[in-house]
Amino acid sequence: MPNIKPISDLRNYTEVLKEVTENCPVYLTRNGRGEYAIVKMADFDRMKASLQLFAKLWEGEKSAQEKGWLTADEVEAALEV
Repeated sequence: MPNIKPISDLRNYTEVLKEVTENCPVYLTRNGRGEYAIVKMADFDRMKASLQLFAKLWEGEKSAQEKGWLTADEVEAALEV
């Protein structure tokens, strides 16, 4: 269940930070609407790494669509396996 709190709860930020655990962020609302998320650094680093991976995968997909796909033999030859 998501942990959702009004941003005014940050007046007692140490209590809010105690509720942040790995894979369980605290979401903060302003005027009843989602505004911020507090996440553990490990979660944040995983999200950044995932975004970088997806960006590289998209580059590969785009390249394959424009230039064509490589066969397994071509990949092995390029890697000198």
